[in-house]
Amino acid sequence: MPVRIRLQRHGKKGKPFYWVVAADSRAKRDGKFLEKLGIYNPNTNPATIDLDIDSSVKWLQNGAQPTDTARAILSYKGVMLKHHLMGGVAKGAHTVEQVEEKFKAWLEEKEHAVQAKKDGLSKAEAEARAKALAAEKEANEKRIAAMAPEVEETPETEVAGDASEEVAAVEAAPEVPEEAPAAEEMKEEAAEEPKAEEASKEEE
Repeated sequence: MPVRIRLQRHGKKGKPFYWVVAADSRAKRDGKFLEKLGIYNPNTNPATIDLDIDSSVKWLQNGAQPTDTARAILSYKGVMLKHHLMGGVAKGAHTVEQVEEKFKAWLEEKEHAVQAKKDGLSKAEAEARAKALAAEKEANEKRIAAMAPEVEETPETEVAGDASEEVAAVEAAPEVPEEAPAAEEMKEEAAEEPKAEEASKEEE
């Protein structure tokens, strides 16, 4: 019975996720399977992959053939590397302990690379949010400036000119002496004296 390691689709329309399964090559894609080896979720960035590495290596050693997509996923998680190293153990090239050490070192390096990618994505996302916030703030300021009424201010030079003209007019006006009313009263008294003399002559 030929066995294939392949993906079995699950999830809803537009957002699928997959099981990595070992199944009979004659079975339907989403039909019965022999063993579930892990999951693959392409909806996240980076994609989420969770595999049972030892079981996957065991199926490969027993002759299971992965599909192209399944092979890429197995290689990404180091299953193909460990399968290759285990072939060296069968030939006596190295021991199981050496294989485990090499595989552990490879996993640590891979983890650092994945973490660096996640950090880069987080930084890019933060920068994109900051740019979007700055653009939104600028748009709001322009909108507020467009809605504010225009206030016409009187130029300071015109106000200063009018004030200087009023001051000059006040200074040019002739000063009225305070003694003027007294002089007018004296004139009136002098005019009244002849009238009084004429009246006294007529009485005589």
